[in-house]
Amino acid sequence: MPRLPDSVEVLRLREFRLLFLGQTVSLLGDGMVRVALAFAVLHIGGSAADVGLVLAAQTVTLVACLLAGGVVADRTQARGVMVTADLARLASQGTMAVLLIDGSAEVWSLALLAGLTGAATGFFNPASTGLLPAVVDAEHLQQANGLRATAMAAGEIAGPVIAGVLVATAGPGWALGLDAVTFAVSAAFLAQLRLPARAAAARASFVADLREGWRAFRERRWVWTFVASAAIGNACWGAWSALGPVVADEELGGAAAWGAILAAMGAGGLLGGVVAIRARPERPAVVATLAVLLFATPMAMLAAGVSAALIAAGGIVGGAGMMIGNSVWESTLQRHIPIEQLARVSAYDWFGSMAFKPVGLAIWGPVAVAIGTQEALWLAFAILVGSALCVLAVPEIRALRR
Repeated sequence: MPRLPDSVEVLRLREFRLLFLGQTVSLLGDGMVRVALAFAVLHIGGSAADVGLVLAAQTVTLVACLLAGGVVADRTQARGVMVTADLARLASQGTMAVLLIDGSAEVWSLALLAGLTGAATGFFNPASTGLLPAVVDAEHLQQANGLRATAMAAGEIAGPVIAGVLVATAGPGWALGLDAVTFAVSAAFLAQLRLPARAAAARASFVADLREGWRAFRERRWVWTFVASAAIGNACWGAWSALGPVVADEELGGAAAWGAILAAMGAGGLLGGVVAIRARPERPAVVATLAVLLFATPMAMLAAGVSAALIAAGGIVGGAGMMIGNSVWESTLQRHIPIEQLARVSAYDWFGSMAFKPVGLAIWGPVAVAIGTQEALWLAFAILVGSALCVLAVPEIRALRR
């Protein structure tokens, strides 16, 4: 193949190319779902509370399965866990699409299927974090994570636009059906990976492995303090996820406007991913924490009641912050956590970061009813930013070096 620039030389590795291509396609589908699922609920007559319920169902099951997913990935083979999860998501999203297209979908059925998708994702995510160091050496981890962040951002640009058009012209079922196909493509690429054999190791019980992962997580203050802040931040971000589509539907022009805003966040993420490919921060935990402050920008714009164009501009800033922060943080975990514990520590990271997200998705609708939509968004913004600033006071966060 032609010589690649040094900034993306990790793509010379066959196994990473396969992983990267499969995930790029799947992430396009994820970008579509962010628009399609919320408007699917509204399409069948659901309310803002129903949107929050369906999104919360997906997140609750995701969180519930994370710890088991981390243990299974460390005990077996991460690739097999990921392929199985992709096939499960193919089935659940495909069924959701069929129900919407034939007009038989109800809020409870969407919530049930979203829950199944979330459960599969709970197994997939820690396995994915644990797999990367098996195909990429430590020197290229940041570059690999930067490329994955760029792919995620590209999906967030194209996915919402495609979904917005499909929702407006054909209905949300077709967007969800296309998402189902992307999981099949991801599974096909993952199945082709050739990975080094893992040395056989004596294993304790499932519960003992879970406890060992907890000890590895708890012993690193820089990990759990960052995760605690992320938990608060994700709960607050539920206001954006639950109230944003409603504001867009009532004030900004509907699905197309919301899709454009999310696409702008994707554009910012693409910029952030490009930066992350070359990033070599000496204090990675500080950089990841500061990125949260940028991430909060579009929520402030939505709360301020400005135009869709200005919210989209804030989304560019927020998307860049999100991708830089996520990429730097994941590389830091992969570099500092032993590989035999990585999936479990990653599972606790995912679990802690997302533990309050279902609560956030469920409560911000009622909070908005009680105090007003803009007031609820401002409250969420203030808590999110405050929690990030508190993390910077932790000595271990400031002391951690690359």
